[in-house]
Amino acid sequence: MMRPAVNSLEADTEAIGSEPFGFTKGDKVTEKLADGMITDEQMARVGSLLDRVREIFRGRVVGQEALYNALVTSLMARGHVLLESVPGLAKTTAATTLAEAFSGTFSRIQCTPDLMPNDIVGTQIYSYESGRFTTQLGPVHANMVLLDEINRSSAKTQSAMLEAMQERQTSIGGRIYRLPEPFMVMATQNPLEEEGTYVLPEAQMDRFLMKEILGYPEPNEEVDILTRTAEDSFGRPAGVEPISTDDILFLQAMTRKVYVDSSVAAYIVAIINTTRGGGPRPIADIGQRVTVGASPRGGLALMQTAQARALQAGRNYIIPDDVKELRYPVLRHRIVRTYDALASGITAESIIDSVFNVVPTP
Repeated sequence: MMRPAVNSLEADTEAIGSEPFGFTKGDKVTEKLADGMITDEQMARVGSLLDRVREIFRGRVVGQEALYNALVTSLMARGHVLLESVPGLAKTTAATTLAEAFSGTFSRIQCTPDLMPNDIVGTQIYSYESGRFTTQLGPVHANMVLLDEINRSSAKTQSAMLEAMQERQTSIGGRIYRLPEPFMVMATQNPLEEEGTYVLPEAQMDRFLMKEILGYPEPNEEVDILTRTAEDSFGRPAGVEPISTDDILFLQAMTRKVYVDSSVAAYIVAIINTTRGGGPRPIADIGQRVTVGASPRGGLALMQTAQARALQAGRNYIIPDDVKELRYPVLRHRIVRTYDALASGITAESIIDSVFNVVPTP
């Protein structure tokens, strides 16, 4: 559901003119939007907090800009991230560093075929001394949870974790336990052709705000990794203090206040409908490449990530480029390709590009 407009909108003069998407100075619509705008003081605080998070992250992780953008954007948008990559690309380091950057609690869950749902959410333990059951909360009750190799756990365990992600609560012994706020899951996935893995269904992958595929660092970045390791110079920069969990809640609140113009909302809906074979300019042969297009949750994800990216850029409104920036990680796991497309080597990214190329930009 689209939230009512709450912010003023100052257009980028080079991209869309001097007025925000057709509003004129002094009209009643603009005056109404101004009542709920993000103030200059709030925007300055947002910039200061994000700078501190970036400095702490860069003190421990070299390169991996896509990983940083996915984690911070998802955290601001109250979403979760699914990562797919080969081992050794600093995924665990990135998760622990981000948790340290906002003084949050961290849990790492190593998924194995024998991992049970109770091992994640928690269980009741009987005490012979007191003659009573006590509740032992599981590792999912943390601000940042790293779910390592999610596709090595059974379908029942995957479902329990995804339910906790969606509902932000667990049920143990008939009692509901709320997960802490902020709460974010970073799940990693092995290539599906490896032995001992369980395919994560598309319907469950849709619960993740983004799916990021990580590549190897550049040669100069690998040199930097070796040099800093030899010098033991990894760590938090001097004088940079972590932000608090309250600061993260503030960033999330400001993200929700970023203004979404009706023309941008219509643009997002057109993109989502085009993946399903509709839209203002349908792609004739998309049915030969796509079995199932993006759901309405995909449209919400495009909007929420665009809001977070706009706020990171220092704007209190989104522009079409914000929607385009993270189109691959937002949509690649929401488009189910046909067998012919898979056999022909047609990637989800190429389908996404074709969709964005035909939908008119406002």
